[in-house]
Amino acid sequence: MENEKPIAMVWLRNDLRLSDQQSFSSAVSSGLDVVAYYCFDPKHYETTQWGFPKTESYRAQFLIETLTQLKQALLELNISLIVEHKDPVEGLVHWIDKLNVSTVYFQKEWTQEERVVEKKLRSIVRSEIVFKSHYDQFLFHPEDLSFPLDELPEVFTQFRKLCEKKCHVRKLIPEIVSLPKDNLLTNNFEIPSLNDLGLTAREVHPNSAFPFKGGSKEAEKRLNHYFWNTKKLSYYKQTRNGLIGNDYSSKFSAWLANGSLSARQIYWEISSYEKEVKKNQSTYWLIFELIWRDYFKYISLKHQDTIFHLGGILQKDYHWERDTRSVKNWMEGKTKEPFVNANMIELKKTGWMSNRGRQNVASYFAKDLLLDWRIGAAYFESLLIDYDVHSNYGNWMYVAGVGNDPRDRKFNVRFQAERYDEGGKFQQIWNQKTLFE
Repeated sequence: MENEKPIAMVWLRNDLRLSDQQSFSSAVSSGLDVVAYYCFDPKHYETTQWGFPKTESYRAQFLIETLTQLKQALLELNISLIVEHKDPVEGLVHWIDKLNVSTVYFQKEWTQEERVVEKKLRSIVRSEIVFKSHYDQFLFHPEDLSFPLDELPEVFTQFRKLCEKKCHVRKLIPEIVSLPKDNLLTNNFEIPSLNDLGLTAREVHPNSAFPFKGGSKEAEKRLNHYFWNTKKLSYYKQTRNGLIGNDYSSKFSAWLANGSLSARQIYWEISSYEKEVKKNQSTYWLIFELIWRDYFKYISLKHQDTIFHLGGILQKDYHWERDTRSVKNWMEGKTKEPFVNANMIELKKTGWMSNRGRQNVASYFAKDLLLDWRIGAAYFESLLIDYDVHSNYGNWMYVAGVGNDPRDRKFNVRFQAERYDEGGKFQQIWNQKTLFE
């Protein structure tokens, strides 16, 4: 060990922020020197069993931008961020030993890949290492629910009503203070480039509805724009089903997904907006969407790995196709449905798709083409800038009829196109003939 004095380590995963962040707050409050650690796990950049990258350039670039900003913010507080591109267990074990880390603070994750890493780490490190994990990704904290997890309602409306009636949103965690200068490590850790991750850089498409960059400062800028500068929040319920432009929806999902913005931060900002500007159905509806996000996290917490199974949480024994030509045509926007095609081309070219688009293309994939919904979910995981494991698999199960939709609906894609893309403007923007391949 090179360091005699014990150190507190903050192991970062999907909680890449300083504000309203439990791990940093607890680590700094411990009175120990603090170091942060983030690892680009090579497994996240491999090719999936379906033949495409697990993580494509769009989200990887957003993550690189997020970490670049976080590293600088931490530096200003005299906290070093160790960044590596290797097996995270190998990296963590090395630094825990080298720096004489006594306590590891981290956000608790429960999905399969994250569990495997944590279990392996705990089995290898010295037995005296203390692990302090906590849930820091919810709007409603698990300890504040009015029912035990195994009694979580299987219908969203019941969950929402229980939370709204009997649960509260916790106050924001106070900002951490700057540590002494000697807390800094001498090493300057480089953040990998897309090339280092085996990915190709892409220009932001001129028609992208998500032209934003990663990082907490960018999230704050977006929040100020959408709430205070334009007052778009007041019209969210009317515009949220839009397809074109930056402001038809809040676009907070990408920052929420990697934790550079917390659900609580948005909630309390809405609360301020309601007091100072206006409280209406639209301000409530953004909270409503945050509750949906919580719900899918709780569904995966309750049902664990069954969210990745073909039969879903309902264990439905449907017959699913795996026709590679049909899958490829869907991915490339070459189906017989122009509205599906336009949305899929937008995703391929930008890493973004509207909520309305996602529901339609997923329904078409699972209910019209009858294809294995997990392939569609994995493709979304690959390309979406705002991929979140719980919302992604929760929504795909829902649409495929193996999740939490009591009505098992199927979208009429042509009717949806007429209703939400009147005049076909969106379809014209993303038509194959108007784009250079």
